[in-house]
Amino acid sequence: MKHPPIILIVDDEAVNLMTLEWMLREAGFCAVRAASGPEARRLAPRVRPELIILDIVMPEEDGFTTCEKLLADPVAGDVPIIFISGLGDVDNKVRGLKMGAVDYIAKPFAKEEVLARVKLHIRLRQSHAAMLKVQTDKLRQLRDAQRAILVDPGELPEARFAVRYIPVLEAGGDFYDVFPMTERSMGYFVADISGHDLGASFVTSSLKALLRQNSGPLFTPRETLKNINAVLTGILKDGKHLTAALVALDRTRGRLTLVNAGHPPPVLVTAGGQACQLDVEGDILGVFDTVQLGILERKVEPGDRVFLYTDGLVERFGQGGRTREQGLRHLVRACRDTRDRPMAEAVDEAARRLTGSSIRHEDDVVLLGFEV
Repeated sequence: MKHPPIILIVDDEAVNLMTLEWMLREAGFCAVRAASGPEARRLAPRVRPELIILDIVMPEEDGFTTCEKLLADPVAGDVPIIFISGLGDVDNKVRGLKMGAVDYIAKPFAKEEVLARVKLHIRLRQSHAAMLKVQTDKLRQLRDAQRAILVDPGELPEARFAVRYIPVLEAGGDFYDVFPMTERSMGYFVADISGHDLGASFVTSSLKALLRQNSGPLFTPRETLKNINAVLTGILKDGKHLTAALVALDRTRGRLTLVNAGHPPPVLVTAGGQACQLDVEGDILGVFDTVQLGILERKVEPGDRVFLYTDGLVERFGQGGRTREQGLRHLVRACRDTRDRPMAEAVDEAARRLTGSSIRHEDDVVLLGFEV
């Protein structure tokens, strides 16, 4: 059996509390009484009301102060508040609504008006919650579908890689892939699609197919990204673009090839403990019909490690923020400091140092490391 909606009534006058409680209970609601603002603030997080009816004129703490504190409460802050008071002037009504209250009822109040407004705002809240649930379910389905195409290190042990992936939304706009390019070379790819909206996450679903279709013995790593660009320029709109870095590693020959398309430079940590950025410039993808891609080739040794990442890892804005250059220095140091740890531990620790303990991020984050 469904429980009746709980309504918290806040008024310092006992007669008003009893009258409102009687009205609500007779209509099938569960009424909880509070004789003051502080009492209401103690009760609200515990009883989780669907609605709060709040008197304005109360001793010590008036309704405006109580409203402000309730809206700031992390548990009760989304509960709709209806002001009820003998104050009938426009200024108080406007002040209450500006503070975040959803409605205003003047004393003396009529039963029909109170119940009509209560039912309206509870239905609105329930409809809003149902809409959010539908949206969340869809996002989770999209997230599950997106993550299903992200390769797990356990599925490809010969690639010797580990990854930390933190999307801002349920489905993110960053993408990575690891795959055999030829019989002798392994491909490591990281991309960052502009924007945090769902449009960015939809692009990621096509990248895996584009990578696989345009890599192999018939294509150089540079040709792979150029072919992807040719497709993306036809489907990306409204200035949307992506940056990408593709590394082809031939372990047999100890040869690494990096192709960069406007992406932050990978970090190389040698087996001897030296760390540097593999800095090479290139155009972003999805905007220009013809792109110039940066390419770097170098020898690598067993035990060398390479770290690919997206800019959400190294950039942080707002209070306590840092520039990209500062973030890069932190990342290089973190990758160097963790070189003696297993690959999975090194990636997790480096990501933790850069992102901190917060679970909220301004941008998607990918950190992918592999060992030669």
